[in-house]
Amino acid sequence: MFTPKYPPQVTAPPATALAPTVHTSAPVEPSAPAPAPVPTARVSNRPTVQLTPGSALALAAGGGAVVLVVGAVLVSLLLAVAITGVSVAVVAVVLRGLVNDLHKGR
Repeated sequence: MFTPKYPPQVTAPPATALAPTVHTSAPVEPSAPAPAPVPTARVSNRPTVQLTPGSALALAAGGGAVVLVVGAVLVSLLLAVAITGVSVAVVAVVLRGLVNDLHKGR
């Protein structure tokens, strides 16, 4: 599926063997080689997309909405990580204080 598809190779026809030499008065001339085929441009069968001003505006608005939604999701994820980090730090400080109090015998 992902391998490139090359056009088939066009090869020259195999050389014809010369007839056995017969002593005749007419000389035998070898045939001229066939001319190489001229490559032609392939016509694409894909439909062309034409954007009108209205569809271009709708496309831009849709792209802007996607950017805003993705940005909001990323910011909320960053905020969740930051809040989790702060809460873990507070818990670590409280536990450290409790462990120190236990070792001092209070």
